[in-house]
Amino acid sequence: MAGRRTNAADGIERPFNNLLRRLSAADFALIAPHLVHEEAVKANDLLYNPGDDVETVHFPCGPSLASFMVANEDGRDVETILVGREGAVGGIVSQGYLPAYTRIMVKFGGPFVRLRVAKLDAAKARSVTLRNVFARYADCMLAQMFQSTACNAIHSIEQRTAKWMISAMERTDGDNVVPLTHEQLATLLGVGRSYTSRVIQTFKAEGVLETRRGSILVRNREALKMRSCLCNESVKNHFEEVLRGVYPAEGAHSR
Repeated sequence: MAGRRTNAADGIERPFNNLLRRLSAADFALIAPHLVHEEAVKANDLLYNPGDDVETVHFPCGPSLASFMVANEDGRDVETILVGREGAVGGIVSQGYLPAYTRIMVKFGGPFVRLRVAKLDAAKARSVTLRNVFARYADCMLAQMFQSTACNAIHSIEQRTAKWMISAMERTDGDNVVPLTHEQLATLLGVGRSYTSRVIQTFKAEGVLETRRGSILVRNREALKMRSCLCNESVKNHFEEVLRGVYPAEGAHSR
């Protein structure tokens, strides 16, 4: 199954989530009995609305993606970061009641693993090393948010479009297929669909990509990287410093 994979280091079958696979055998054993596996979570499923009590941690597995969406006064949601198998959403460092600040949605469907926050907190209380891994991941997630803020402020729509495409491909192992529509890309960028469509048409004319129903096929990955900002690289470098091996590497497929 796409959501599970054997960990060669300790022989324990684990979900295909790099954060969970980063845990020692002893730490994983503390939470393993409480993990709930769901193999077919659908795109656009709602995980949290602003103000909801965050009671469950959601771990995307394999190609699954979740996204944080900030509501604005004009009624639009603007996406801030994507989270794939490198991490988790909801209740990462919480203890006790924690209201959700953003809307969290499933961006690309597939397998997820869920864990009650209370169970995670109990395991953290028993293990300093487990607590440390999740604290380090929270630091990496904060770095993503900082980088996203800076990216939105200084980089062009073209650069940010290329960045989001690369980010999606890295996490979904889509063989150069970006599982995003024009509308979804526009939401990621915080711009109107017409702006995104113009960028896509430019990339198509340059032979970088072609469009498909519900997705985009990248024809020239190197050319796309040349058009992207370096924000993804900055985030990956921070992950490597703080949680080596957790951020998805190219060619690391779930099958």
